[in-house]
Amino acid sequence: MTEQSPPEHITAASISGKRRRIVQVTPNYPPLLGGLERVVQILATRLAARNDVRVITTDNKAGGAPHRAVEKGGVRVRRHRALTVAHTSLAPGMFGSLLRIERGTVIHLHCATAVVPEQVWLSARLRGLRYLLHFHMEVDASGPLGRLLPLYKTHLFGRVVRGAAGVIVLTESQRGFLAERYGVDPAKVYVVPNGVAEEYFLPPRTPGVEPAAGSAPDPLRLLFVGRLDIQKNVARLLDALALVAEPVRLRLVGDGDLRQDLQAQAARLGLDDRVEFAGRKHGEDLVKEYADAELFVLPSDREGMALVVLEAMAAGLPVLATAVPGNIETVEGVGVLVAPTPQAMAAAIDTLARDRSALAAPAAAGRARVADSRWDQVVAAIEDVYEQVGF
Repeated sequence: MTEQSPPEHITAASISGKRRRIVQVTPNYPPLLGGLERVVQILATRLAARNDVRVITTDNKAGGAPHRAVEKGGVRVRRHRALTVAHTSLAPGMFGSLLRIERGTVIHLHCATAVVPEQVWLSARLRGLRYLLHFHMEVDASGPLGRLLPLYKTHLFGRVVRGAAGVIVLTESQRGFLAERYGVDPAKVYVVPNGVAEEYFLPPRTPGVEPAAGSAPDPLRLLFVGRLDIQKNVARLLDALALVAEPVRLRLVGDGDLRQDLQAQAARLGLDDRVEFAGRKHGEDLVKEYADAELFVLPSDREGMALVVLEAMAAGLPVLATAVPGNIETVEGVGVLVAPTPQAMAAAIDTLARDRSALAAPAAAGRARVADSRWDQVVAAIEDVYEQVGF
């Protein structure tokens, strides 16, 4: 990934300082675990320091959270009852909330699944309102209905993207992708990368002590953080671990629909002594996971700009990831990218486990890349986009 910075016309100096009404519209929201959900929550909470902020979302995997609540920072959250079909949250009641949005409100739509974007587009057209679209990741096909996705993208989602008053993307490559795939005018696309919270910037690590001659090294401590779902493809990582010859141990931090399947796979592969399912971690507990690990691994099929990778880099962890969209832009030049196969991942893990001095360079490069990626800067850039778009 090349160094990311906002375009020249996005500068903190252009922020007007006025108080806005902002509605963040997202298919899912914490307590559901996920990078997009965390990004929306962070933006909503920090924007609420000087704006009136609401979130319109669904109750998908909300863990019993109330349908109406005032949450951290005074953010008002409205969760609509949803049915999940083909990894897509369907919440008909959301459309009513969209139709009741007051004029003059910033409608900030976060896109990563179908249906919700179309509801925003239709409600805005019916009422003559404008919206800003935040493009996190291109949706890939999954499940039996996946064959309909190309038609959906061409005839529905393309209209949503082109109809936005402005579009926020995470990388320059996403800007080019939207222009090529959906015909979006690059002039109305703004590059604003994700950020990292201060608590993840840990002190530089001290090199480990080399084992005495003839003694076996301690297992290399691997860490994965994220949802246990199809996109993250932790099954690929377990298959890779079964091929690794060097002593390693893997902690899987997170939860999801595939947890039981993955536990069964680990047992089937004889990995019970190498793999630990640690469950969800938050706050100081998650920071400690980064601090205790030696190598962060991400076996995803695709990403937008994974928060966990940025956090790992800030914590001084070297990153090993699959060379797929999103990971390439984030990790290239500062981490280790490998083909998305168990064999390639296993070979890279073995190489690093044998020569742990090779971990120092990607760890330092990763820290340098995210050194200026604080959330305060991201929020300032987001507010600047609001100003430039005319909200």
